[in-house]
Amino acid sequence: VLDPTPTPLIINDNLIDLLTTPGDRAGAAARLDWRPKVAPYEVTSTVKTVAAGGPTNVTVTATDGGTRIRLSGTIAAGAAPLLRTSPVTDPAAFGRTALIEALARAGVEVTSPATGPNPAARLPRDYDGRPRVAAYTSPPYEQYAKLILKVSHNLGANLDICLLAVTTGSHQCADGFPVLAGFLDRAGVDRRQVELMDGRGGNPADRATPRAVVRMLAYWQGTPDARRFREALPILGVDGLLAENCRDCPARGKVFAKTGAAVGGDALNDRFSVGAITIAGYLDKGGGRFDPFYAGVTGASTQNTDPAGILAIANDLALIAAHLQESPP
Repeated sequence: VLDPTPTPLIINDNLIDLLTTPGDRAGAAARLDWRPKVAPYEVTSTVKTVAAGGPTNVTVTATDGGTRIRLSGTIAAGAAPLLRTSPVTDPAAFGRTALIEALARAGVEVTSPATGPNPAARLPRDYDGRPRVAAYTSPPYEQYAKLILKVSHNLGANLDICLLAVTTGSHQCADGFPVLAGFLDRAGVDRRQVELMDGRGGNPADRATPRAVVRMLAYWQGTPDARRFREALPILGVDGLLAENCRDCPARGKVFAKTGAAVGGDALNDRFSVGAITIAGYLDKGGGRFDPFYAGVTGASTQNTDPAGILAIANDLALIAAHLQESPP
């Protein structure tokens, strides 16, 4: 099963966004905003503001099928707004309610109740001959691919596999893997050096050798989409997951690369276990030359459970990419 799991209808990534902002002073209630505001979801908060420098620790609990969401804990005065999420447990019913409520706001009367059972069986199997009341054309897939690559949008990466399956006429996401296999063959990638069970690379079975990754990057360089693919990757010191790395170094804006991390907890030793943290993409060497590269750390661990240790490894890899770009051709 793909995790996170794509569903036929997805609104806001099937998540409720919960934004907590500290109050004006210690002891004041924190301010809460959330979206999308769709019935019957209700959100309440008992989060309190504590003195500046105090602990920020917000917990989210959900009951009644996920429709009653409660935030509790503390947030330090002067701290940046804190985002938490809660899953939409029934995306189809959620989408139905959201549509009915949106129509009502636009002045369209809907006789069906906004909440309650979702009578999907009453939908017609074929809409041919019925009058169209609205149409929506999605943006080019290129824009969605850019989102996936810039911020490691895991749900979108898994959805990719399902969309590949659709190109064969199948509604079974697993049928997307043969399509991907055919692409790798055309790209000259040895499939024995790649193992995949999902689209995002989060399954424990997922593997790819540096040689396979670099070969894939080299393939894209020879296609008409080379520039669009390259610029869809995070850009060092500019945007995406590399926006905060190397902002003042000479390589800023000259490394286009996707990062990746497979990190788990090590409860026995109270630390993080690093299966792999990697970076791969292109180095702008000038004169229209873009060299593919790969760098990674595997089999490491941090000193404790402070996420700063993970971020330090990722930053070191970004600096290695910068040094590679800055080195003589």
